[in-house]
Amino acid sequence: MSSTEQYLIQERPYYRPTADEVELFEAAYAARMPVMLKGPTGCGKTRFVEYMAWKLKRPLITVACNEDMTASDLVGRFLLDASGTRWQDGPLTLAARIGAICYLDEVVEARQDTTVVIHPLTDHRRTLPLDKKGELVHAHPDFQLVISYNPGYQNLLKDLKQSTKQRFGALDFGYPETAVEVDVVSHETGIDPKIAEKLVQIAHRARNLKGHGLDEGISTRLLVYAGHLIAKGIEPRAACMMTLVRPLTDDPDMRDTLDAAVATFF
Repeated sequence: MSSTEQYLIQERPYYRPTADEVELFEAAYAARMPVMLKGPTGCGKTRFVEYMAWKLKRPLITVACNEDMTASDLVGRFLLDASGTRWQDGPLTLAARIGAICYLDEVVEARQDTTVVIHPLTDHRRTLPLDKKGELVHAHPDFQLVISYNPGYQNLLKDLKQSTKQRFGALDFGYPETAVEVDVVSHETGIDPKIAEKLVQIAHRARNLKGHGLDEGISTRLLVYAGHLIAKGIEPRAACMMTLVRPLTDDPDMRDTLDAAVATFF
């Protein structure tokens, strides 16, 4: 299997468009415009990128960014093995070489001095300097860079520089409308749509508490987790406690509030 083929998504990911994001992304890809996806955790940003990579028939290389990630983790480094020293491309370099979509998930988690390395790839140059190797990589014509982050966690220390933000077109993501979210949860888990609707209603109540004791509302991802447990025979209320309440908060009063919301529907 070639390096390109192993990153192709073979089966169509299930994704329900909520607006015109598919058409906008297709146009951005046609122009090879870097794209930034902004939205809360678990709302479908990663699934959207997977769906678009499948639709566009392009390989997808995903990087989960973290605060310990260095520039070398992205672009590559020299490694020492039995044969001596050899260069190992990082995921960003590999994507640029083979013409993949490179998706930097939660890029704001990476150090700012690390994210600077993407700048030459996001303007007319479309190049990636490998300073340690003394090579200038010219991005494949099909290469595109996509990043995501959660604006809800912005602060002075963890935000993208304007010099980075203004290199991207941006798409806003939120939680789907009720009917769409019910369909997603039911489809992903196989549970009855009526049960899925109850889960979504619980999520709506929790999302109204964001900023009033909760840092983040219940995500669509957590609703799918709850649906999976219910599909496995777990009693709905217990499934909700495990997936919708306990992960969100340790505050006793907030837990009581969320438990009450669960009890209303189950």
